[in-house]
Amino acid sequence: MKFRKDINGLRAIAVIAVVLFHFNDSWMPGGFAGVDVFFVISGFLMTGIIFRGVEKDSFSIFKFYVARANRIIPALALLCLVLLVFGWFYLIPIDYKTLGKHAGSSISFLSNFAYWREAGYFDAASHEKWLLHSWSLSVEWQFYIIYPLVLVAMRKFLSIKTMKLMLIVGTVLGFIFCVFSTYKWPNASYFLLSARAWEMMIGGVAYLYPFTLQENRKKIVHWVGLGLIIGSYFLISAENPWPGYLALFPVIGSFLIIQAQHNDSVITGNIVFQKLGTWSYSIYLWHWPIVVAIYYFSLDEAYIYPGIALSILLGFLSYKYVEKIKFRNDFSSLLSYLRYKPAYMVLIVGLLGSIAFGDNGVGSRFALNATDDIIIHELTRATRSNGYCFYSSDDPDFEVSQSKGVECYLGDKQEKPTTLLFGDSYAGHNEPFFDEVFKANGASFQSITTNWCIPSFSERYTGVKTNSAYDQCLLNRRYLENNMDDYKNIIFAGSWDTPLILGQLEDFKQVVDKAANLDKNIFIMAAPYRYQKNLLAELKKSIYFGLPFNIDAIDGKDTVVAKANRELKALAEKYSNVYYIDRSLLYEESNTFDVGEVTVPYSLDGGHISILGSKYSAKHFINHPDYEVMMSHFNLH
Repeated sequence: MKFRKDINGLRAIAVIAVVLFHFNDSWMPGGFAGVDVFFVISGFLMTGIIFRGVEKDSFSIFKFYVARANRIIPALALLCLVLLVFGWFYLIPIDYKTLGKHAGSSISFLSNFAYWREAGYFDAASHEKWLLHSWSLSVEWQFYIIYPLVLVAMRKFLSIKTMKLMLIVGTVLGFIFCVFSTYKWPNASYFLLSARAWEMMIGGVAYLYPFTLQENRKKIVHWVGLGLIIGSYFLISAENPWPGYLALFPVIGSFLIIQAQHNDSVITGNIVFQKLGTWSYSIYLWHWPIVVAIYYFSLDEAYIYPGIALSILLGFLSYKYVEKIKFRNDFSSLLSYLRYKPAYMVLIVGLLGSIAFGDNGVGSRFALNATDDIIIHELTRATRSNGYCFYSSDDPDFEVSQSKGVECYLGDKQEKPTTLLFGDSYAGHNEPFFDEVFKANGASFQSITTNWCIPSFSERYTGVKTNSAYDQCLLNRRYLENNMDDYKNIIFAGSWDTPLILGQLEDFKQVVDKAANLDKNIFIMAAPYRYQKNLLAELKKSIYFGLPFNIDAIDGKDTVVAKANRELKALAEKYSNVYYIDRSLLYEESNTFDVGEVTVPYSLDGGHISILGSKYSAKHFINHPDYEVMMSHFNLH
């Protein structure tokens, strides 16, 4: 098959979109669809290789795999190796451990499964994953493994003509499944081959059923294809379910450009796009770690522009000095495969990644003092596993049970509890706070907290109802409704912004009204200040590398939380026995506290408070001038 300038230019269109989207998603909101364009191109080229061999009865599956590995593995292995060396010097243990896991899964082409189980592609946490973009390489490789096996097996029973028809049928069925699964299992559909295979298969259809077009019509089809692709880059965004039916636009656009075979296009045929297309694989590999570096080290937006230039430069160097290396692809026996060099690259990267992961990020690289050790140890969430009551569905021992969910006590456990703490994980993070306060007052309290379970008597939920925490929440709420009269004091806490957005704050107000009318002392905890970034990671960097921690440099995301807090404060003022515990009673104005010479944020992940933060919040509360006044409203004995 002769060199296709239009396809090479199409690669440029794909990689430009992905790079611009990742560096600044506002520039090209649907730029992630560039990956779908790559999939179509890949399906077209692979189908050509396979069918040409199958039709001549000369196709070798092993040679096919080796050729694909020669193309993909060396540049990917180099990237993984560079990141593992870089991470040794610049990543904290938990991040280095994660990098080790991702390097191993990337070089073994299983990273799409790893990322599927961790977080959504568009989640903020994804900006801390140095090899996130390798998911698409894993999808392609899985397709390369399965596709030729299926076609070779079909050839034993079917004619070439029937095989071609079956590919069309498979593409249609694959698209239907993609649309269904995107709405049913959105995260899995984004990352897994099952919802992406049709995009590569339609590239195969383009190879097997080429259009015969006159020159003037080639241009029309070519420009329609460009319009569909570029339109998708600007009209689609991360807010849309993806891939789903909307993926038709970039996919059909790519299909039309391939079918048009218009080699003299001013867009795809120009020298700049030809060079970018040639370097596109390596540009794709190197750009994302640069994006992550800008985020990870909190660099200014001005670094975006040199970051893009560096991506192109590294892509060029990787192409020239790595991709162009001609590795052997013809082996006469199984033993001769022992001389296959890319296989050793996989083993080396896999081994290094395993060491980083298995040794918990090789924390021995750092020497911490006793204070630092204490801080690091207590920078975590309060859960059952570390002596508190928050009943998390993430716990391996979690089971839906009313007795296990509600029978948990803190404070001075020798005393009979007269107080109930109820709520979601934001109530759970206050357990160390009240544990300290109640011990200081010789009293105990019962804590009923689980994921996303704001105080409510309804079945509405701020989390995902398929999570088992939902069933536990319903049991907790039923217990609350039936046993409110057994307590003298009830403390409510929660992530108030989400229920406000979802219109569920009214449910909580009904709970407060009922409890107040039962003549109980009701306390509403203000939700803490919300940040856009994981503060734990920032603090650990400052501790491990001896850098100053500046919380003011981290952007806030507090508008909705503050609004919800104001509503609840106004609610409390309507009742004589409902008390609002304001942020000023809970936290220093700076949202930080000092442990020795280390400045520590109360916040753990940008929202929740750490165990250490919760304990220091209790110290702040106990030393506050209004402490005695607030505690006088409690009936503890």
